Amino acid sequence: MIQLLVIAKQPIPGRVKTRLCPPCTPEQAAEVADASLTDTLRTVAQTPARRRVLVLDGAAPRPDGFAVVPQRGDGLAARLTHGFQDTALPDMPSLLIGMDTPQVTSTHLTGATDLLTTADAVLGMAHDGGWWALGLRHPEHAELLRTVPMSTPDTGRLTAEALRREGLSIAALPVLRDVDNVRDARVVAAECPDGDFARTVARLVPETAP
Repeated sequence: MIQLLVIAKQPIPGRVKTRLCPPCTPEQAAEVADASLTDTLRTVAQTPARRRVLVLDGAAPRPDGFAVVPQRGDGLAARLTHGFQDTALPDMPSLLIGMDTPQVTSTHLTGATDLLTTADAVLGMAHDGGWWALGLRHPEHAELLRTVPMSTPDTGRLTAEALRREGLSIAALPVLRDVDNVRDARVVAAECPDGDFARTVARLVPETAP
């Protein structure tokens, strides 16, 4: 069994999905972010797990079936590190994903769970060079994330290198696309056409936008 973590920001206009503006307004971009988070949490809720945790920057109602733990630390690397460490359970692997891949499926997550029975870590690279998922058989190894520059085109590669320097074996997950800009939003919406995210993108992101 595994613990599933979702690290997320409260969808506040002006704080989330700012690269959708323009063509979206900050309020519309926040709606897109909220729909992405909704679909992600729904998928996690449908996936077998010992515990499900929303690691949250901000305040929001607690989703059914989730614990909520506040983010802490200065910068994303510290927040990720504490997200693993503050939620760790004895002898329990943890898999952390973000809120920017609403196309993620239970098959992705159960596949990661299976891989962690033999690998020390699982890593899901993103098309932009970052990563969308990191699983650790021993969550204390998240301390190595403090040395990794975040939100760069090399973040995924550098994370893998840091894991290997620690002597950890890594299993690869499928590469997914994060939702950063309008093109990403359209591509991802087409990959999960039945979710809130796709409906929100269809309603709010103009077809004529670049």
